[in-house]
Parts: sequence; C-alpha cells; structure tokens
Amino acid sequence: MKESELIYDWNTIDYEIKRISSQHPHDVWFDDETLRDGLQSPSARNPTIKQKIELIDYMEKLGIQKVDLGLPGAGPFHIEHIDSMLSHMTENSYDLRPGCAVRTVVSDIEPLVNLQAKYETQIQASAFLGTSPIRQYTEGWDMQRIISTAEKAVTFAVDNDIPVMFVTEDTTRSKPEEIKEVYTRAIELGADRICICDTCGHVTPNGVKKLLAFIQEEVIPDSGVKRRDIEVNWHGHQDRGLGVANNLAAVEAGADVIHGTALGVGERAGNAPLDQTLVNLSLMGVIKNDLTSLNEYMQKAHEYIEVALPRNYPVFGKDAFETGTGVHASAVVKAMKKGDDWLADRIYSGVPAQDYGLEQVIRIGHMSGRSNITWWLSKNNYQITDDLVAYLFDIAKKQRRLMEDAEVHMAISEWKNL
Repeated sequence: MKESELIYDWNTIDYEIKRISSQHPHDVWFDDETLRDGLQSPSARNPTIKQKIELIDYMEKLGIQKVDLGLPGAGPFHIEHIDSMLSHMTENSYDLRPGCAVRTVVSDIEPLVNLQAKYETQIQASAFLGTSPIRQYTEGWDMQRIISTAEKAVTFAVDNDIPVMFVTEDTTRSKPEEIKEVYTRAIELGADRICICDTCGHVTPNGVKKLLAFIQEEVIPDSGVKRRDIEVNWHGHQDRGLGVANNLAAVEAGADVIHGTALGVGERAGNAPLDQTLVNLSLMGVIKNDLTSLNEYMQKAHEYIEVALPRNYPVFGKDAFETGTGVHASAVVKAMKKGDDWLADRIYSGVPAQDYGLEQVIRIGHMSGRSNITWWLSKNNYQITDDLVAYLFDIAKKQRRLMEDAEVHMAISEWKNL
C-alpha cells in the first residue's frame, strides 16, 4: 500500500503555512542559543572550549544557520571562549553564522569590533534592552532613556560595521506603541534584524501570532523599509511549557529565525527546545535538514552541560522509542519481520526514529508477550526454544519494571545451568 493510505493525517486538514519568499530575507532559519542563553540555567555547567567546539560542529552538521557564542561583556574568560570558537569556525569555513549577545552599551560591543577585524567575518551583535512596563517601573526607566540607550549602542555598532539584531526583552508584555517606537528608531539607525522575545515565558500561540502580525504589518512598514529587508527573529521560553508550540506559531506567523537551545536548557524552566522544534518542523515538511545526528548532539549537550534528559523526553529520552508492552511490541515486531523500517517506525510512534539517528527497541518486562521475548532473543543471537521462551516469560511476569539487557542475559545464563 501507499504510505499515504496507511496514515490519515488530520494535521494537514485546512492547514497551510503561507510564506511568500519575496517578502522575506531568506527561508526559515534557526539560531542556537545553547552556549549563551542556555548556560544561564541555574543547573548548567559551562563546557570547556573543546566541548563547545564539538557542540558547534554538530550545529554545522545539522544545517543550523546561526549560533550565539556568548556574552563578551561577561569578561575575559568568556571572550577567550568566543575567540576560540570563532577561530575554529573560520579555519573550517563554517556556514554557521556567529553572533554574540550584548547589552546596549558600547563597552559590550567593542570586543566584537576587535574579533570581527581579527577573523574578517561578520559577528552579529544581539543588542538587548528591556521595554516592558514592569521592567521600566522596576528600573526607574522611561522611554526617553530607552531610546537614548538604543541610539548610542546601535549607532556605535553600525559605524563599526557590526551587524545589529536589536532585541527587545519581554516584548510579549510590552505596549505596542513603545515596541513600535524603539524598533522604528533601531531600524532607522541601521539595524536590519529585530528579535521579538518572550523573555518570561508569558505568551501563548495566539499572542505570538498577534504580536508578529503587529510587527510585520505596522512596525516594519512604518519604519520606511520593506518586509524583506528586515530579518524577524523569535525567541521563546518554557515557563508555561509552550516553547515549542510558540516556535511553531512563530513560523506560521512569518518569523524568519527561530531561537532555541539543546534540550530546552536555560534560565528558570528553560528556553524553547530547539531539538523538538526541528523535529516538528521536519515532520511538517517546513525544513529538509538532515537531522540524523540530532540525537548525538542532544546526548553531548546532556553530558557537557549537565542539562537533565528525562527518560520520557520526546524523541531523545531513553524511553522514547522503547516498548515492553505485549500488544504494541507485537505490532512493531510484525512490521520489522516484514523488513519494512518505515512501517516499524510508525506503527506505534508519531515520530520516525530513524530520521533522527535512532531505532525502535523491544524490551522485556511484566507487560510483555512472548513476541517480545522471541524478538529479543533473535536480535541478540540466541537460539530460540520453547523452554527458554517459557522460562523468560515466567521471569518477566514477576518483574516490577522492564528488564535491562544485562538482566536478560543473566537470566539466560541461569536457565542454561538448570
């Protein structure tokens, strides 16, 4: 049968992402914030330079277009790491485009002037400034001060040929007229990239779409430039657990660059998970990246940054493609016996494991049937006999959880010695 006849996809009913290429600077891109915003997680470990370079190698391999290398304003230690990563990227002619987060102060941008001259490659300055009423009230700021601060930073960067992405912090809780005022001024001064931020994880998908519509239909046109001349970035957080949903909504609403981090590592509840965003957009047909090394990247991020990776984490958790349930395992085994990897990957999974460098795994436990056992024995090159299957079946039914492979091997050894 045709694959399309085996799965009825309700997701596609009356659904279309309408993106007119001529109105955008490029296709949907991604900005990996793992090594900057991600490291603000209270439980994150700052990787070594060697480890960071290994992580950006994965970003390059995955076709991620942009990376935030760090915050130079945090001091010489951070500048040293940024310098080393830039050296590696330049030597290896990366397509991955470097950037750094900077406060809207000249002293934060100055190191980028030196690094850009050293490596003869453009380094995006992601200049951030809070705009929400609650932030203004807390800091004792007013819009005059905010505009003045933005003007000094953007002007210095543009005068030194540093590409500017002007970032409004807490955009999703900011007043429309104030967002418009500060973005308009930044664009007038030469910023050709803007970033809309859900800094506190406040917004819902509806809010994302409303805000991005406002940016594209009012702010950009009224700034005297065309939509295709401004790169619109979306930066989300996980406080309400909506990071991925909001990233998808941002794509639907016309954002050009989607930000995220490996495994959603980041401050408080974390940033929007870039890995899950990539998986979903690939399944939706929006991107065509080869994501078979995405699992390796996530495992390395888990190891080097010490970000949690729960067993039931979507796609990359240990349990994501494992089953010990008799009926489910039986169906997967039947598909495998047909020699049909496509079928085996989808009969009991909404995500095809092989597309992300993984595979379906059949385990043995208290809810397993004999098909689990015979398949496991076959995969592990054991001779299958009725007595052995019956013995393992009896052992499995006494378990309180799925058996580890080592436990099954031990049980077989005990059976042989009976």
